[in-house]
Amino acid sequence: MNTSAGLLMFRRPAGADSLVVLLAHPGGPFFRNKDAGAWSIPKGELEASEDALACARREFREETGIEPGEAVLFALGEVRQKGGKRVLAWAFEAPPGELDLTVLPASNTFELEWPPKSGKRQTFPEIDKLAFFTLEEAHVKILSAQSELLDRLAALLAL
Repeated sequence: MNTSAGLLMFRRPAGADSLVVLLAHPGGPFFRNKDAGAWSIPKGELEASEDALACARREFREETGIEPGEAVLFALGEVRQKGGKRVLAWAFEAPPGELDLTVLPASNTFELEWPPKSGKRQTFPEIDKLAFFTLEEAHVKILSAQSELLDRLAALLAL
């Protein structure tokens, strides 16, 4: 069974009475036209002997280009996605300053036969977009199983 680990970054916009969270949109042809229910926390597969938190930090940095550094991390626990994949998650507050989400780092890639049955292989980025969403918006955008992570974050921050 696959296990992934990831970080959910949040920030409290000035003058706002709630917060926003950073979500990643998966790359590739299957998700090109999917929005609601397709986004995820930045995460990656945990290797057998790897520390889950170290994996979460590495994957977040690789997928977003943002260094979580010594940020205080809040454990959000584990959720299980439809296919059985376990996702272990932590949350942290975004560093001060503006973040340019229009320039993605050189994301990890995957190869796929595309178009199907064409015999041609193409390479696609694991993620193709990053965006901040309010908790209400994020509940619509995020994979249904990961929605629980948003609820846990709100409870931790007493929102």
